Amino acid sequence: QVQLVESGGGLVQPGGSLRLSCAASGFTFSRTAMRWYRQAPGKERELVAAITNYGVSTNYLDSVKGRFTIYRDNAKNTVYLQMNMLKAEDTAVYYCKADGFPSWGQGTRVTVSS
Repeated sequence: QVQLVESGGGLVQPGGSLRLSCAASGFTFSRTAMRWYRQAPGKERELVAAITNYGVSTNYLDSVKGRFTIYRDNAKNTVYLQMNMLKAEDTAVYYCKADGFPSWGQGTRVTVSS
């Protein structure tokens, strides 16, 4: 059974940083591309970042390019999202997802506010 457990969210001031983690189990992590999504209040869920199975290739939402970095540790079955220079518009619940599997985790809430 696929399990995804996100953590690392919280309240941060504009310009601050957070690192999100997603611990995965129930599938062969090293063979699976991973994605981070977010859903802001009243908005649809959107893809923020993606990484291939060995981390060779990454892609980002235009609005986070240069500020967010997705990376993974296949030995720990964990994917990360380093978020720097956070803005109020980054406020959302962040979710990770494994390509090819329908499961979602519970998400981790990020609030950017002074």
